[in-house]
Amino acid sequence: QVQLVESGGGLVQTGGSLRLACAASGRAFSSYTMSWFRQAPGKEREFVGAISWGSLGTTYYADSVKDRFTISRDNAKSAVYLQMNSLKPEDTAVYYCAARQYGPVIPPYEPNYWGQGTQVTGSS
Repeated sequence: QVQLVESGGGLVQTGGSLRLACAASGRAFSSYTMSWFRQAPGKEREFVGAISWGSLGTTYYADSVKDRFTISRDNAKSAVYLQMNSLKPEDTAVYYCAARQYGPVIPPYEPNYWGQGTQVTGSS
């Protein structure tokens, strides 16, 4: 069992930056592929990006965030991060951290565990 808690959401101006964190509790954090999803009002939840299990840290991003967002992980701290730069109003959403043990990096796949989400609101 893995529990995920996101933090770091808030209000940010267009073009600004924000860093989300996801703290995981449970065993064998390094064996989980960690991903970020988001859900904007009135829209379906969408994949943002993922980082592979293990120490290699291979990443994969949705086209909409590529070159603006960066995912990293710290296995010693059981944490994963989402650095968001050059934020746009359309990045406004609830952002979810998710985990799948030995999961793939490239979607589609269904994570086994989800956090409760943190709100990111972009303002112009």
